[in-house]
Amino acid sequence: MTPLETVRAFMTRMQAKDIDGAMKFIAPECEYTNIPMGTVRGPGGVRATLEPFFAPIKQNEFKELRAASEGPFVFLERLDRHRTAKGWWELPVTGVYEVRDGRIAVWRDYFDLATAQKGMSSGA
Repeated sequence: MTPLETVRAFMTRMQAKDIDGAMKFIAPECEYTNIPMGTVRGPGGVRATLEPFFAPIKQNEFKELRAASEGPFVFLERLDRHRTAKGWWELPVTGVYEVRDGRIAVWRDYFDLATAQKGMSSGA
């Protein structure tokens, strides 16, 4: 798989809330940074960050708006849509990834924290 295909496969599993399947695309040395939140390392750190976030979400829809790839680097602009018991909310996100040996070794998501907090609290 190309680096872009790797990232897309990871995002497909995340959209389906298949955390176990998604972790297969995370390198043991992965450095994951939610830019306004902080950095975690490895599949355990990624899982510990994502599982609580996705727990109340009933359905995800990740709309890929733009993608660019050069060598091991992937840039993915997305509109992440999440449905909770209160309804749908949206979060514009840009992800920057570095793929090594078929796994994501560096992942940084850039988004507006206030927009995320508003969406999580209101569900709309």
